[in-house]
Amino acid sequence: MLDIGVIEDPAAAEASLDPIRTRILRELAEPGSATQLAAKVGLPRQKVNYHLKALERHGLVELVEERRRGNMTERILRATAASYLISPAALASVAPDPHRFSDRFSAFWLLALAARMVQEMGQLIAGAAAARQKLATFAIDGEITFRSAADRAAFAEELGVAVTRLVDKYHDGGDLPSGCPADPQAGSQAGRRPEGRKHRLVVALHPALKAPQPKAAHEDPQTAIPQTNPQAKEQDND
Repeated sequence: MLDIGVIEDPAAAEASLDPIRTRILRELAEPGSATQLAAKVGLPRQKVNYHLKALERHGLVELVEERRRGNMTERILRATAASYLISPAALASVAPDPHRFSDRFSAFWLLALAARMVQEMGQLIAGAAAARQKLATFAIDGEITFRSAADRAAFAEELGVAVTRLVDKYHDGGDLPSGCPADPQAGSQAGRRPEGRKHRLVVALHPALKAPQPKAAHEDPQTAIPQTNPQAKEQDND
């Protein structure tokens, strides 16, 4: 079982978004039969079997074993991943294209880069799993508080220069990758013939979501103004 399965097929994405099938996928983090699932999701076994066949057809669940029970064969199934992420490839005709944007400070360019990363990582994970090889990746995640917009801009500028120097130091041949700001103090390895494996480098900076405001003790829930914070909406839907 994969930790995260990336769904690229539009039909598989549609199948996974059905609320009942989403519940079934969650329950099948541990192997189970249609009979066991029926008791958990509150549906007749025949209905559960219908959903299981659709999920299995799209590669979202897999057969673990078959058990003989009298004159019947009980099929034990399991989800192919602990969680799922729908790739922009599932919406290929309307997926964001990073080449449409050139502004490093554009939030839409950041989204397009993130979408491309999901799509490429999905394909790389599938390829590595098929070849039974480990995939070499690295990520940094953290938070930083800026005193002012000027400090944030200065940080972004210094970070860009520092990254460019590192890229120039280790990049094996050719010009600097697109998106790296020019650093006049860095040496250039342009003209060298690339021999190593090309890697994708993305550095992102964006505001953190604000924590939802607690409701006042005297507030009437019928007349309260709904939260507009995206994080609050996510928590309310859990």
